Amino acid sequence: MSEPAVILGSVKNQIPRSLRELANLQAGVVSRKQVLTSGVPVGAIAWNLKSGRWQQVHAGVYATFTGPVGRNAGLWAIVLYCGPQARLSHETAAELHGLIDERFPLVRVTIPKNRLVRPPEGVAIHRSGRMSRPWQPYGLPPHTFIEETIVDLVQAAGNLDDVIALVTRAFGRKLTSEPHLRRAAAERKKLRWRRELDEIISMAAGGTHSVLEYRHDRDVQRAHGLPEPVKQARFRKADGMNGYRDRYYPQYGGLVIELDGKRFHPEERRGRDQERDNQAAVTGSTLRYGWTDVTRKACETARQEADALCHRGWAGQVKACSPGCRAVTRG
Repeated sequence: MSEPAVILGSVKNQIPRSLRELANLQAGVVSRKQVLTSGVPVGAIAWNLKSGRWQQVHAGVYATFTGPVGRNAGLWAIVLYCGPQARLSHETAAELHGLIDERFPLVRVTIPKNRLVRPPEGVAIHRSGRMSRPWQPYGLPPHTFIEETIVDLVQAAGNLDDVIALVTRAFGRKLTSEPHLRRAAAERKKLRWRRELDEIISMAAGGTHSVLEYRHDRDVQRAHGLPEPVKQARFRKADGMNGYRDRYYPQYGGLVIELDGKRFHPEERRGRDQERDNQAAVTGSTLRYGWTDVTRKACETARQEADALCHRGWAGQVKACSPGCRAVTRG
């Protein structure tokens, strides 16, 4: 939804062109300092507010239009209120980067650690000594770079699955690269989940695109010594469009493994998954596993995969993941 048209006074030539252009760039929002720096007198600010042409969003921050303040304008207003070097961060930056799809209710902003700002309602302020230049595409408010955003969210994550979901989604959506993310993580002196993050980055960069896929690759495939499959293998669907198989063994009879846990895969994908499996059955066969198969029955799943691979020519042996591994001890 586009922002309302910018109104900067009753007579256009009373307002400098530079301020009109700045307001358009900032979704119609300007700070008091920006207005005064442009040469507009204090009285003009008061007149625009009193006449209803402008509206105050936060102290010293004005929307130069009438009507509701939309999302982009609201974010601009928060950044301008928080002052120089402020940038949106954490979940708010992730929203702008397309890393998360939902709108987080609390807007998060990071400012230099030597400054104090009273947060408005609905805003959380973080203070940091690492204030590198912000990422600021045209028309969007300043926010942290994607790698910095990921590392911020990793640091704040309460459990490992959240870290896995975050990193695998970033790679799955092609938002970052392994060298850039590793560099951003290395620059943090203190980082929660650092040891686990190293493995997660490697696996995500190699084609692991969800928590379920990560758990499968770690706890089913690698823990039991199963051969490496092709990940995200491209295939041509009946309608001519490209599709992707989660795990594919072209050297072992075209065995396909699909990982579709309800917990991480939306319900509407079921029809597409069924079509994909039917197509895979033409040249090979498909094993489909869900969240319970991978997390609670990893050994049994590994045994089933191993049997399917052996039937198709694999000459390897299943490795025990623990003394009581059920993949090597049949009950």
